[in-house]
Amino acid sequence: MKLIFTSLLLCSLIFVSCTKNKEGCIPKPIAEEKPSMIAFCTANNINYTEDASGILYEIINPGSGITPTINSKIFIYYQGTLLNGTQFDAQADPTKTGWYLNTLIDGWQKGLPLISKGGRIKLVIPSSLAYGCTGSGVIPANSPLYFDITLTEVLP
Repeated sequence: MKLIFTSLLLCSLIFVSCTKNKEGCIPKPIAEEKPSMIAFCTANNINYTEDASGILYEIINPGSGITPTINSKIFIYYQGTLLNGTQFDAQADPTKTGWYLNTLIDGWQKGLPLISKGGRIKLVIPSSLAYGCTGSGVIPANSPLYFDITLTEVLP
């Protein structure tokens, strides 16, 4: 009887641990963040289009060079803010970037291929496609993010 109880307890623990994501928290649904994302776009004159993933974006300049793929190395300059306007990151020197797109947040992986080299895009990204329910550094958990990104170089 003790063996059956122990086995059931172990199976229950495994099941519970597998139903959570790897950070141990559940991301906030995009539908809950969408009103604040739309309000941000309206307040900041962003003429957005909604991607099927939940990202809101405005292409300022589509560019005319190479379009990045998930495996491309990209060079950009950008500014990142919380929806309250607090800047959490920026880079004005593209030579200090040079990142592979597949190593970046999901929102960038989905948004940057919408433009080509020389292009500029504004992205409003739901938290589940950014840093989710854990946050990162000064970015609080469950924070939708805004990025203004110019793609200066794409290496295939």
